[in-house]
Amino acid sequence: MSMSPSATHAPLAHELSLSPAFHDLDPMDVVWHGNYARYFELARCALLSRFDYDYPAMRDSGYAWPVVDMRIKYIRPLVYGQQTIVRATIVEWEHRLKIDYEIRDAASGRRLTRGYTIQVPVDIATGEMSYVCPPVLAQRLGVAS
Repeated sequence: MSMSPSATHAPLAHELSLSPAFHDLDPMDVVWHGNYARYFELARCALLSRFDYDYPAMRDSGYAWPVVDMRIKYIRPLVYGQQTIVRATIVEWEHRLKIDYEIRDAASGRRLTRGYTIQVPVDIATGEMSYVCPPVLAQRLGVAS
């Protein structure tokens, strides 16, 4: 179930600037496909840090949040030195954490890549997956659980 934040709390999104480095390229001189997952991770960590619920805070709250599903749609290749904007947006949090991603060219705004990740809460003490949003996530996001 997708939920939307009300107009009263901060948008559940974050953008960061990124410029692919030489070591990110494949032999065809474009960003190697596996690096896009790393770019998503950078945006996800920055987004979760905004809500003081980055990975150490997750662990400290008693939950691990493994990625159980990821999709990446490659629309246009990223190239060395290209200025891009990576946007991560939390779109679901009731039973799982789904984050949508979009990578755009900074100059033109043209969409280059999009995708999502799905993470589930796992109680660290028991190793059991939780089927509801842990109250700590709803509290940190400022949304009703």
